[in-house]
Amino acid sequence: MAKVILPDAVLVREYASGNEWALAQLIERHQARIFGFIFSKVKDRNLADDIFQETFIKVINTIRKENYNEEGKFIPWVMRIAHNLVIDHFRKSNKVQFQRDQEEYSIFNTFIDSEMNIETRMIAEQIEDDLNIMILRLPEEQQEIIRLRLYDDLSFKEIAEQTGMSINTALGRMRYAIINLRKMIHQKQIILNNTQ
Repeated sequence: MAKVILPDAVLVREYASGNEWALAQLIERHQARIFGFIFSKVKDRNLADDIFQETFIKVINTIRKENYNEEGKFIPWVMRIAHNLVIDHFRKSNKVQFQRDQEEYSIFNTFIDSEMNIETRMIAEQIEDDLNIMILRLPEEQQEIIRLRLYDDLSFKEIAEQTGMSINTALGRMRYAIINLRKMIHQKQIILNNTQ
């Protein structure tokens, strides 16, 4: 019998209701990715470990205070917390040294590098916000594929195993999601050009 993999949203609810095991599962599931992201920015294992722990302290406090309201988007939420803590560290040390990631994840999350001025940063944040709004307009099954592939960093094989859909279905949904996002971006450009 196949092992049942509980979605992040279920584990968050379980932890919120007092199940400590659920938090351990969330940390175990995502620690490599979150720690790897932090380490890629700070280039110091001890500092990365400190920021990783601080990230999960914020996660724990938010969930315990029942302030978590991003069900189904756990990993992007945690990555934003980690990202903000890294920014805070560099602000305090006055040496912002960000580099853009090469992963698909960075299509949806633009991080600050040393050459980004305030205006460029605001534009990048606006693009990220616009893209997230567009993703929410996609059909639910396409949103799910984007979340699993780009946010949870699962392969199409892993998506198929976790959801029970075929690899071809997963690939098809991702293809349609990208087509729909391109259409929305094109429509937005037309609207902007007509208002100028």
